[in-house]
Amino acid sequence: MSRDLQQHPVNEILPPGQLFTYGLQHVLAMYAGAVAVPLIVAFAIHMNKQDLAFLINADLFTCGLATLLQTLGVWKMGIRIPVIQGVTFAAVSPMIVIAAAQGMRAVYGAIIVAGILTFFAAPFFCRIIKLFPPVVTGSVITIIGISLLPVSIDWAAGGVGMPGYGSLKNIAMATVVLILILVINRFFKGFLGNISVLLGLIIGTLIAIPAGMVNFAGVAGAPWVGIDTPFHFGPPIFAAGPIISMILVLLVTMVESTGDFLAIGEIIGLPIGTEDLARGLRADGFATALGGVLNAFPYTAFAQNVGLVNITGVRSRFVVATAGVILVFLGLIPKFAEIVASIPNAVLGGAGIVMFGIVAATGIRTLSRVKYEGTHNALVVAVSIGIGLIPTVSPHFFDKFPAWLQIVLHSGITAGSVAAILMNLFFNILGKQGEIPAECGTEPLGPVL
Repeated sequence: MSRDLQQHPVNEILPPGQLFTYGLQHVLAMYAGAVAVPLIVAFAIHMNKQDLAFLINADLFTCGLATLLQTLGVWKMGIRIPVIQGVTFAAVSPMIVIAAAQGMRAVYGAIIVAGILTFFAAPFFCRIIKLFPPVVTGSVITIIGISLLPVSIDWAAGGVGMPGYGSLKNIAMATVVLILILVINRFFKGFLGNISVLLGLIIGTLIAIPAGMVNFAGVAGAPWVGIDTPFHFGPPIFAAGPIISMILVLLVTMVESTGDFLAIGEIIGLPIGTEDLARGLRADGFATALGGVLNAFPYTAFAQNVGLVNITGVRSRFVVATAGVILVFLGLIPKFAEIVASIPNAVLGGAGIVMFGIVAATGIRTLSRVKYEGTHNALVVAVSIGIGLIPTVSPHFFDKFPAWLQIVLHSGITAGSVAAILMNLFFNILGKQGEIPAECGTEPLGPVL
């Protein structure tokens, strides 16, 4: 996209109060997902509580830096749209396997190498943007939304494995938050309407306190200041096996990030060019390598916040940059982070149903512009969505496949994206017009058909 478009809302700098409020809303919307990966990894390898706390703070701190890099841009890094960065779930299983066998030092060695390779591969990988006409982007965005909905539904029930999962109290609380967001959107316009998700989260949490659903027990014991020191677990170990596994993970996340970048571009009405995509993927690679140094994880565009951009209608990248500052702050102030972490899962679930559903609706809207008569596009949509939902409806479907292949197949977003790309290539590109460019330029995404 041309950055001569200074008047575009993506470059609008809002008043400080609105920047903070909208930015905080983004943080609250993605916080649970941001800390989920360190929690899962730490519990899986039986990490002590002190290291677990450090891991969460390191993740938030680096997540904030990665978000600032993407939204503001440095040199040839950063796509400069309202995209927030978070840990990719595709890395969870490989990191657990590596940590259990060779320790966290091998995990971070693999992350650093994979991040560096991603950085240098970005200019070549961005050529696949020509493989993303509306029939592909619409399918991918729809898959992202539908794949995320089960997460919000589990939150609404209280969180998988939590006592009282599926209780009437949890479901009632999620319903109250959902209704609050809908009512605010219906009867309030402008600023109040735009922060409906944040208001729903705050009011829902206040209601949950007397209901005994909010646990502030960890707040008192959390320190006020926590510094993220590089290589906290020791110097990284560079082993071939872990590095190969993490490179596969980064290939997966590059596909996911591409889909998210295009989804946000669709929402804010700003075409994503190949040069922009290269900048975004470079930032992903740099942030991932930085994560290996700062005891964090591989980073990618966070799909959770795509729907929030659509709901609020606020397209300024500086709002999400403010969210990055807040994340950095939370990473340095463990006590404040603990307060945010006290929001009940049921409250998050009510908001998540709205946000993730909006993502799916955005994909459906994109698919409405696709030409179906006289083409095979209906097959492209049907099969790619079907394949993308396999891990959602049957989580153990691919368990008998080789471990390296499960990294790809257990991510419905990635499997569906690959299926959509390959079918579009087969039906609409091979032997026809729409050649893939030899190198990245500045042209915007356009239909290949």
